[in-house]
Formats: sequence, structure tokens, C-alpha cells
Amino acid sequence: MNKTALTIPATTNESWGFWGTMNEKAQSAWPLAMTAVADATGQSLESVQTFLDSRHGRHFADDVNNALFLGANLQDAIKQATQRWMGWTISRQTSKEYGIPKGLPYLTGFVIHCDICEELAA
Repeated sequence: MNKTALTIPATTNESWGFWGTMNEKAQSAWPLAMTAVADATGQSLESVQTFLDSRHGRHFADDVNNALFLGANLQDAIKQATQRWMGWTISRQTSKEYGIPKGLPYLTGFVIHCDICEELAA
């Protein structure tokens, strides 16, 4: 399924998470990050929205901002952050702390983790 043809869910956290951290770039960065993370992880746009609105989404935005600072354009910065987070794997310690299976790509693990936390809180 082509996720870019779907409607991108809006942020529910404009003051924090990915959106709040991206500041004036948030409007342009949001749809790029939503589709990049959904495509990389194979997770739904709704799950990615929950991740990006979380504190983990803020850390992901920090990584995007670091790439921007080093001279990348917005799309490349998001791509670099996505690839970096997909290249990391969940460690034994992180698995114990968050209940995410060890060895799973970091980005996939935290998108799923945030989605499960959101479901449990509902």
C-alpha cells in the first residue's frame, strides 16, 4: 500500500514531541517524517503519529536537527535519522526496560512500543 497516498494524521502534540522540537520546520517535516518512518518500519501512520508525538519522537527530531545543522536538507536529514535509528538494534538492557524484543531495529521497536502504550492508556 502506498502510504503517501493516504491522509497523514495531524500531530496531537504541537508543543512537544517531534513537532515541538522541529519548531518552524515542523509543518514541512511532519509529512516527510511520517511517511519515512512508516515506510521504514512497516507500521501504520497512526502508530507513527503516536511515536512522533512521544518523547521518543522528540529524540528522533533532535537527530533530524543534528543532520540539518551539519548541512543536510530537510528530506535528507529525515532520511539519515531514519536510517540511523533503523541501523541501531534494541539492546538487552533496553529490552528489559521497555519490554521490546532484543535485536529489533530501534525505530521499529519504539514505534510499536509507543503504540502499545497508547492502547494501554486508552
